[in-house]
Amino acid sequence: MNERKRKNYSRRLFEAVLDGDASRVRALLRAGADPGRPDREGTTPLYEASVNGRTGVARVLLRAGAAPDAESAGLGAEGTPLCAAACWGHTATVRELLAHGADPNLREEHGTGRTPLEWARDGGHPGTADVLVAAGAALPARSG
Repeated sequence: MNERKRKNYSRRLFEAVLDGDASRVRALLRAGADPGRPDREGTTPLYEASVNGRTGVARVLLRAGAAPDAESAGLGAEGTPLCAAACWGHTATVRELLAHGADPNLREEHGTGRTPLEWARDGGHPGTADVLVAAGAALPARSG
């Protein structure tokens, strides 16, 4: 596939992800869109689906081979898909990412940032935090 066609598929894939249209995402992936290809700013399709709580779209991307722990680098869209979903309390999306192998203890920013559990707790999403703990997310050490 030539680069022009690849860029076109990528653009259309992001539109479908933003629309939450899992059927269209599936069709674009069958046509040759890459589920892990970031947009020109560095945002990955899975991050975009996760931060917006598009669970069905995230499932389609994961099944097509999107890496569950791949960090996004887009402006304002930095981090892992699991941290993004946990930050906003998208519990169903968190469950989907975990079911596809996302690491509940992986710190974003290449290991130097926050964990999904920290995002969920700080964001006031106890149900999401409970799902992460049940999946093996380490509780922070208590001081004092």
